[in-house]
This record gives sequence, C-alpha cells and structure tokens, in this order.
Amino acid sequence: KYDCVGAVMVNDDWGFKTATMLSPEDLRKYIFPYYKKIVEMVHKSGRLAMLHSCGNLTEVMDDIIYDMKFDGKHSFEDNILPVEEGYRKYADKIAILGGIDLDFIARESVENIRARCAALIQLTGYKGYALGTGNSIPDYIPFKNFAAMIGCVYPEFEEHFSHLL
Repeated sequence: KYDCVGAVMVNDDWGFKTATMLSPEDLRKYIFPYYKKIVEMVHKSGRLAMLHSCGNLTEVMDDIIYDMKFDGKHSFEDNILPVEEGYRKYADKIAILGGIDLDFIARESVENIRARCAALIQLTGYKGYALGTGNSIPDYIPFKNFAAMIGCVYPEFEEHFSHLL
C-alpha cells in the first residue's frame, strides 16, 4: 500500500546479557511462531523484515535466520557480542545493523568513535552492514559523539552542524 516503505522493523527484546529471557525451547514454542507469521506477511508485501532485539541471542540466531527468516538483525552490545564479531559470524546469512555500543559512544573520544566507525566500514565495505548505534540515541549522548559517528558516512553532517559541536 505504501511504496515508500522498504522494510519493517520488529522490536522485541528476547535476551539478557547472558542468555535469552525465556528458554530457547519456550521461545520456539510460544513466541517465534507469531514472529514467523509477521515475517511471512512482510515478505509477501515485498518488504524486508528487520529485527531489533537486545540481549544474548546466540542460542536462537539460527531460528532468527533460518526459521523466521529475518533479513536483518539490529542491536549488538560490546559486552555481549561486539558488532565486529557479529559481522564476521553472521553477515553472510543476515544483514547486520548498527552495533556501535551506546556506552562506547557516550564515553569515548570523538577520535576513537571515528576510528572505530572507519574500521567497521573497512571491515564490511558496506556489504551486509549499516552503520549505526546498538539502540536508540538517548539524550545523554554528547552531540559531538553522535555527529562523529554520522560524519563517518556523511561528512557534510558534521560540517552542517559544526556550530553545535
């Protein structure tokens, strides 16, 4: 119905830092069948289905990729699975989205943020990866740090907002 929609992002956190919130068996029995239907509907409409889910989903990544058939996975955290490792492990199976950890972007220097983003771009060559944070941007993130990340892809962003930096 809406030609401007290219993808649907489904949001539901299924994990803690150490494991899934429910057992993988219970997720497969009670939760995943509904998401599989959602992904099927999205695909029938000719769109991509993206998943945002925080937490350690290692035990159910095959379900996300092969059973539910999500096209992309968002939310990577350095203390669970750094995005660089997630890319190396899964990028040939599912698009990797975001992953610049919020703690990293909140605390690190602009130089370190630029260096990490540049290294990610070099690692991925933009094949199966979209640069971004591991979650939404809260108001405590220094604007200069956010601008440094965006500036790695769009240098004019930092130039345009230089008066705010």
